[in-house]
Amino acid sequence: MPIELKVEYKRLNTFFADYTRNISRGGTFIGTVRPLPVGTEFVFALGVPNMEKPLRLRGKVIWTTSTADATKANPAGMGIEFQYTNDQERVEKEAAVEALLTSELGEHLATKLLGRKPHNAP
Repeated sequence: MPIELKVEYKRLNTFFADYTRNISRGGTFIGTVRPLPVGTEFVFALGVPNMEKPLRLRGKVIWTTSTADATKANPAGMGIEFQYTNDQERVEKEAAVEALLTSELGEHLATKLLGRKPHNAP
């Protein structure tokens, strides 16, 4: 049974910042003094305001930094790579988030934040 990590975003702009900085690039960093072993697979359930159900992303730990090796510039934690079954699944997840981003901020600002036109845009 895969591990499930639940992340509940209270503010939409915090989620958008995380999405544009990390998630849309295929991975993220989780700061923790107890990182999971490299190779561990799990499911992120991201609770996002204004989304009907949590956004579920599969991830895999690809590197870790222990507390003994941590520095201010390289804190303790783990690097996560998101795993998709295929490109269609990736595009569907991105389109769901980008539709929310566009509806909340408008297409112009969404395009600026993403550095490209949203997948759901005409």
